[in-house]
Amino acid sequence: MIVGKRIRLRADERSDIPSFVAWLNDREVTQYLLRNDPMSMAQEEKWFDRILDRPAEECPLAIEAALPGGWTLIGNTSFFDFNWIDRNAEVGIFIGAKEFWGQGYGTETMQLMLKHGFEDYGLNRINLRVYSNNQRGLACYLKSGFKQEGVLRQAVYRNGQFLDEIVMGILSSEWFGKERV
Repeated sequence: MIVGKRIRLRADERSDIPSFVAWLNDREVTQYLLRNDPMSMAQEEKWFDRILDRPAEECPLAIEAALPGGWTLIGNTSFFDFNWIDRNAEVGIFIGAKEFWGQGYGTETMQLMLKHGFEDYGLNRINLRVYSNNQRGLACYLKSGFKQEGVLRQAVYRNGQFLDEIVMGILSSEWFGKERV
């Protein structure tokens, strides 16, 4: 378990599937995700069964927030597309519980993921892709130390419009050299 000030990251559990399905069927939640087609319980269960065969570092982590009554599931995060020769990976995150949006939970999660990637896995570079209209995501990533590295012009089609996809990255030297939030 990876524990921060207000959140913890733990392995996904089968009992999390109903929350994931609810979030992944909410267009407001999925507008910034690669997937935006309706998701069935059976599809999510099949996905869960497949992740059990992945190496530990590629398994998604549930994001839980500390509340007075205990821990509450609010989202999911993971590393993927590891390149162990070049020591890099991509990171993804989503806060599915909308009542936790805009309160810094995404930034705290990203800080924990960067710490985990650089300090536990010894990565040199962590990157991500974000749609140009995802203002909360962009703010979170910039605050976490990511730098814009490029723009894939009109790379995605969402809600009847083409959007740019922004490529961002952070190096271990930048992470270890910066003051933490």
